[in-house]
Amino acid sequence: MVAIEKNFVQNMFSVEGKVAVVTGATGALGKVLAKAYGYAGAKVMMTGRSEGKLKDLEAEFKAEGIDCACFVADPAKEEDVQALVKATVDKYGEVNILAGGPGFNKPKPILDQTVEEWQYIMDADCKSVYIVLKYTAQQMVAQGKGGKIVVVTSQRSKRGMAGYTGYCTSKGGADLMVSSMACELSAQHHINVNSLCPTVFRSELTEWMFDPESEVYKNFLKREPIGRLGPPTSPDTPCSCPPTPPTTSPGPTATAPAAT
Repeated sequence: MVAIEKNFVQNMFSVEGKVAVVTGATGALGKVLAKAYGYAGAKVMMTGRSEGKLKDLEAEFKAEGIDCACFVADPAKEEDVQALVKATVDKYGEVNILAGGPGFNKPKPILDQTVEEWQYIMDADCKSVYIVLKYTAQQMVAQGKGGKIVVVTSQRSKRGMAGYTGYCTSKGGADLMVSSMACELSAQHHINVNSLCPTVFRSELTEWMFDPESEVYKNFLKREPIGRLGPPTSPDTPCSCPPTPPTTSPGPTATAPAAT
């Protein structure tokens, strides 16, 4: 007899009835992740800084029968994140999944960049990850049911680039943070912590990179084995990965060549 249960196989990637918190939910990738969780049967708490955009998403999702709510919060502020976790528990009773994808950059050579500008990038892309993961993990540990945490970082966590001293540093720090948290949380508390490291997703901020005649686009394709850049709904992006990937090793980082 093969030692595997049918029920386990059929449900190992199911998020039906789970509670998923999606940070950066108003972004190009965040809104797709939030809706994907909803389509998969999860209860979704969306968060971001823009109340107007969050309310629009909430109305759109609810019109399609998705059980969702939204909460305005700055992920780099402790009090906001603590309030977010409390609001989620008050609404849905628990937190099972966290999908986080903070993304801010203002490229500038280090000789021209101010310390304040560098620090803002670090707060937005690294400090925010620490705060959100810390308080979400505390809630998951208190529940005693394990959990899944997925952080979207960037290929720039692995590769330097001129003008990106803030962004590359913040994303590299986030990747190592994920690995360290996985070492702390996986075995003892059954909370899987993973990161995904894509390149460029199509969005309002990156639209200029997608002109097939531009040198920027052509240079990207030289480094992309898949031969193109990716929209958030591409089958090659993290949206198509199992929403709660199980792992027996702490903090793997998965690269997504065609798909920040």
